[in-house]
Amino acid sequence: MGDQRTRVAWRCRRGMLELDLLLQGFLARGYGQLGREGEEAFGRLLCLPDPLLYRHLIGMEHFRERELQNVVEAIRSSVAP
Repeated sequence: MGDQRTRVAWRCRRGMLELDLLLQGFLARGYGQLGREGEEAFGRLLCLPDPLLYRHLIGMEHFRERELQNVVEAIRSSVAP
């Protein structure tokens, strides 16, 4: 599990500071709450180009696939005040 989390943490490092903060914050506060399907969906999110991922995370776009959208909402909730 440690190696997997290390790989995920590395993939959370992006070219945009805003994404770094969102993704690394979620990794610290919410990733452990995801089940297997959620972890897989999170991995798929990390494959997206930064601008597209950012648009989803700030709510400009929404996924039709429920599991992806659930993870986006979990990320957003993990940083909400």
